[in-house]
Amino acid sequence: METSLIGPENAQGFPAPYWFLVLFKVLGMVLHMVPMHLWFAGLIVMLLLRRRGGEHAARLSDRTLNVLPVIVACGVNLGIVPLLFTQVAYYQAFYPAGVLMAWPWLSVILLLTVAYYGVYFYAFGLRDGRLTPARRAGGWAAAVLFLVMGFLFTNYFSLMSNVGAWRGLWAATSVGGAPTGTALNTGDPTLWPRWLLMFGLALQTTAVWALFDGGVFAGRESAAYRRWAAGWAGRLHAAGLVWFAAAGSWYVFGTLAPAVRERLLAGPQIALTALTAAGPGLIWLLLLLGARRAASAPDGGAGRGFAIVVFTAHFLVLGLNAVSRQFVQNWELRPHLDATAGKVVMQWSPLILFLLLFVAGVGLVIWMLRQAVRAAGKPAAG
Repeated sequence: METSLIGPENAQGFPAPYWFLVLFKVLGMVLHMVPMHLWFAGLIVMLLLRRRGGEHAARLSDRTLNVLPVIVACGVNLGIVPLLFTQVAYYQAFYPAGVLMAWPWLSVILLLTVAYYGVYFYAFGLRDGRLTPARRAGGWAAAVLFLVMGFLFTNYFSLMSNVGAWRGLWAATSVGGAPTGTALNTGDPTLWPRWLLMFGLALQTTAVWALFDGGVFAGRESAAYRRWAAGWAGRLHAAGLVWFAAAGSWYVFGTLAPAVRERLLAGPQIALTALTAAGPGLIWLLLLLGARRAASAPDGGAGRGFAIVVFTAHFLVLGLNAVSRQFVQNWELRPHLDATAGKVVMQWSPLILFLLLFVAGVGLVIWMLRQAVRAAGKPAAG
């Protein structure tokens, strides 16, 4: 076992029970994934739509990219939650991985700042009616940077579990025994399929967004546009479904350690694995139903209630993926550390403060969404 590089156990213990830490780690990750997917895959899809699509495609692109600065802001803030609880629950692996790839990891701050400005630069061009070549370049630069950031995040969190590779990476990137912080986990066979798997899920989220936007926020758009958006959502989701199936099969059957794969496919765990794999297929069927509803509806929409149901179902599908990933992470780390076995010394003050702020933050986001729905107005005729 490679244990010498594992961080020492904190004598003060965990500030809350493990179940609490992992609950908010998973919940925070799912809340983060929804907006994150819209910039990870959605941004480049929308840029391509505006460049290659027709009138309705350009309209969907403009509607999405016009609100993307707010979506990025929400996603970044929601991303703090899973990052915080990962650091607390898995500090013994989180920080050593951070030492090994310190500079690529820290570069995410700079890349995110530049990408955020690129999104704003493009969105302001849309609002001013002056989408100059420079503003288009800003949008494309942001799309590329978000893909790079996704790759770096996948590097970091796969390196956390790839403890056996730490010594080799340390030896290859250290000077006089001191790590230079320039390592990347590119030798890990799980890295590429995990990155591609997330992109496939992001395509699916973008598809669900198109249906949700058309059913909830696009009341003032034409019936023809809303009907097109519902049909296009099903086609994009089908592409994301194929992508997800290919990358997921590669990940599970081609790169996972045999012991981890056996646990995924045995006993009670196989039920969760099957639901995780099949869940996106259910969303695709719902999107097909939504397209049929839109085709026969006078206003061209799939219906506000139906769009909310599909969005909620997709949120649960993302939750299944996050839970399955949590099991895999624990099994990969188990030969080196058992985060579930650490002692607990409750710290009530920060715990209560966090819960209050978390509830207030989620409540504020819900209130903002309700205001946006009201502002959308009643559906336009024809």
